[in-house]
Amino acid sequence: MLDLLETLNDPTFRTVFMGTAAIGAVSGALGCFAYLRKQSLIGDVISHSSLFGVMLFFIISYLVTGQGSKSLFLLIPGAIFAGFLSLWLTNWLVHNTRVREDSGLGVMLAIFFGSGIFMLRWVQSAKPVIPGRRGLEDYIFGMAAAMTRSDLIMIAIVGAGSILMMLLFWKQLKAYTFDPIFCQSLGYRFRWLDALLIVLLVNGIVIGIQCIGVVLMIAMMVTPGASARQWTRSLGGMVLLASIFGAMSGAAGSLASSLWSDVPTGPSIVLAGIAIFVVSVLFAPERGVITGGINREGNIEEQTA
Repeated sequence: MLDLLETLNDPTFRTVFMGTAAIGAVSGALGCFAYLRKQSLIGDVISHSSLFGVMLFFIISYLVTGQGSKSLFLLIPGAIFAGFLSLWLTNWLVHNTRVREDSGLGVMLAIFFGSGIFMLRWVQSAKPVIPGRRGLEDYIFGMAAAMTRSDLIMIAIVGAGSILMMLLFWKQLKAYTFDPIFCQSLGYRFRWLDALLIVLLVNGIVIGIQCIGVVLMIAMMVTPGASARQWTRSLGGMVLLASIFGAMSGAAGSLASSLWSDVPTGPSIVLAGIAIFVVSVLFAPERGVITGGINREGNIEEQTA
């Protein structure tokens, strides 16, 4: 209990706690659209491609200033740029060749992630030593302890802006998610909504790459939505529950890694999300495996009685 109180009073922990909870809430809410549209692979491509953007903008900052910057105010725009570039190249490849979309996404994932790893290794081994290079490898699996107040502000700005955009265009996104043809018949611009959804997915992923890492961030985009889907049939309820589940995962993971020093934050957050998913699959009132079996047995008994 004493360790818990000391942890809660630590300013660094409070920054990480609020940051990871915010990341979980935003990515969980926005990930519902990727889950319902079966676009999880797109999220995976964005997540892995972001390493290329992080390294590219780090190298540019070094060439311009002589000091590599790891500020999220610089690296998040780099990750957003790489995410959009990977999806644009995928779209170009699909429409100008016979490559299928899933194959194109897989190719872009390999190209951008491989390029990001190559640039990371080059920066780490470059002679003379590039100032500010330490800690860049943490973007692969995440390092929440490195979060600062300025990073928290950047996460809050991007996250709040994305949620606001989602709420402003809620009706259009809802129609586009469930019935694109009907959405088009209402006069909504199909390509514009697709671009808006991509913007939201990119933002929802890149804000968590520092804490959770480019490899595991896709789990925070998909798992909360998959868990929420077990409990509700409405999109509004699903988005709200996914946001709550994502925030709970981020908070629980950051708390666990603070109480036990050998426990990494990113994997802890993902495992907390998976635990919520397992409980949802087993015990959700209508869709749960166990509760569904109990309800079926009760119905059979009533019919036989």
